[in-house]
Amino acid sequence: MWRRRDVVSARDFDRRDLEDLFETAKYMEKYAKSRVEFLKGRVMAVAFFEPSTRTRLSFETAMKRLGGEVVGFWGAEGTSVEKGETLADTVRMLDAYSDLIVIRHRYEGAAKLAAEVAENPVVNGGDGASNHPTQAMLDLYTIWREFGYIDGLNIGVVGDLRHARTVNSLLEALTNFNVKVFLISPEYLRPRTETVDYIRSRGLRHSFHTSLEEVLRELDVLYVVRIQKERFLDPLEYERVRGSYRISLDMLKNAKRHLAILHPLPRVDEIDHKVDSTPHAKYFKQAALGVPLRMALIYLILMGP
Repeated sequence: MWRRRDVVSARDFDRRDLEDLFETAKYMEKYAKSRVEFLKGRVMAVAFFEPSTRTRLSFETAMKRLGGEVVGFWGAEGTSVEKGETLADTVRMLDAYSDLIVIRHRYEGAAKLAAEVAENPVVNGGDGASNHPTQAMLDLYTIWREFGYIDGLNIGVVGDLRHARTVNSLLEALTNFNVKVFLISPEYLRPRTETVDYIRSRGLRHSFHTSLEEVLRELDVLYVVRIQKERFLDPLEYERVRGSYRISLDMLKNAKRHLAILHPLPRVDEIDHKVDSTPHAKYFKQAALGVPLRMALIYLILMGP
């Protein structure tokens, strides 16, 4: 059941939930470039305390395509937060003005707090380095649309696996499927202990690697994340791992013909721009699918069973 559910963590959703979401998103694809009146009169509030392009714009576009309205802010500048208003009070204000709140915040636990305070549903648009559940839903939906299934695939995840909240949520969501995951990173940037403990407890098959080349030929999906400079407290630590992995045309000669490369974006230099023109590049399709996926999510929360 989706109606009036908060979306705080990927751990809160099982395989049936995700498959229902995927089927609804596929239906919504026909409306992703038009407008319907499914949510006429409904209002979504967006509270983005951190910069965002794809997440914010895809949520706003999704709500408008569904016939609803959007209010909110993008950055604390010009809001009462600058005057010292607490997050809880800001959420209460938005709750009074809207039917649904989408929040992004630099602090872990902000979305959970918002969900505890608000009477209306809250969707986590990314908090700290811990959760980004709707991105994980989008990532899995892209794989599902590309292959027609998820079970049985070999999925590589490469880059900064410690600080990328997209990786945490993706790994948690993948525990609902029969896949094998190859975790590729410098040892220093392996996923957080709590994430590894969770996927291990759920029986997700996984292995750790420092070399992408040694496992590339086995992969059906390669999920790339950037080295996140803004998450490093020490600039020297960032420089030490910067550029550890870079996907090039030459490297892809050893890949499966159907290898799908995904990336939550933005990218810096971890994927050569020449890769964009290859059949492997699915990251722009992935970004585009964010609109129907979030249309489905909003619709199910506000109107679903």
